[in-house]
Amino acid sequence: MDSAEFQGIIYSAYEASPRSFPWRENTTPWGVMVSEFMLQQTQTERVIPYWNRWMVLWPGLKDFAVASMETVLREWSGLGYNRRVRYLKECAGRVMAQYGGIVPDNPEALRSLPGIGAYTAGAIACFAYNYPSVFIETNIRATVLHFFFPDAQDIPDAALYPLLERALDRDNPRRWYWALMDYGAALKKTTRNPNRRSAHYAKQSKFEGSFRQKRGKVMKTLLFQGPGSLEDIARRTGLDEADVYQVMGSLEKDSMAAEQEGFYRIPNI
Repeated sequence: MDSAEFQGIIYSAYEASPRSFPWRENTTPWGVMVSEFMLQQTQTERVIPYWNRWMVLWPGLKDFAVASMETVLREWSGLGYNRRVRYLKECAGRVMAQYGGIVPDNPEALRSLPGIGAYTAGAIACFAYNYPSVFIETNIRATVLHFFFPDAQDIPDAALYPLLERALDRDNPRRWYWALMDYGAALKKTTRNPNRRSAHYAKQSKFEGSFRQKRGKVMKTLLFQGPGSLEDIARRTGLDEADVYQVMGSLEKDSMAAEQEGFYRIPNI
């Protein structure tokens, strides 16, 4: 299959039933940056109410940059993977200091910001500025594997990038990637997930009883019940003190919690 045929199939499907998300309507750089941080490892339907509320509270990066870390963590609560919002907060501070409050318009500059890797940098540049970057996420990967590697196993992303480079719609990369993502999302509902044939595929571990769940419980009690000692936090969460101690070490390492005179709290950034 050549690139023209591939583009034709993808665009035909997209034009017939495009998905609608608020961050596709509001493609301001700040709105796009927020959406990309929220969408990491999180389903789109869960993100929608968070994103909508976020853009009312902090319609611009400058508004968010001066908000307290505790406030933004409360608004993020329930979305999971809290270190994402810490990175977003650090990004806002760096963008204010280095770029005058304007989100950079190219992947290279974006990758210099905290918590932004290759995919997020490419996606922000593309969706905010229509920049012709080449990047891969789960739905894009599924689409390419389905069309170009129907019978192969353990395909690395390195084999997909040249195909994406050739197929890229450089006149409207934003629309092209929306179409690719929508095709991949639809594909997973009708066929066995093509990503199972990726060399990078890993099934998500069970949440119940996981260390991630314990971190979430500790963060929630710090946010909504205030600072506490290890004993206080263990009592509030129902966790063993040994578990709380391990969680606090992890949170401190990620700058999500700080200890002072035996009491743990949420630090400001």
